Amino acid sequence: MMTALEVGNLDGLVAFFVSIMVGPPILFTIIGFAVKRNNPKTAKVLFIMGAVYLIVGLGICGGLIS
Repeated sequence: MMTALEVGNLDGLVAFFVSIMVGPPILFTIIGFAVKRNNPKTAKVLFIMGAVYLIVGLGICGGLIS
């Protein structure tokens, strides 16, 4: 009966959380550098969004992982 409550390998779950907290800020930064020449204000907003997402993501997801 207790075998139904056992948890197996959670490496995929950890990788999922790490990709959620690091993936979008990297994407925002890449898009920001691509847009920087034509729209510098838009690039600045994307850089700020990436930084805020990284800070919040590391706080929330880091709290869930530990």
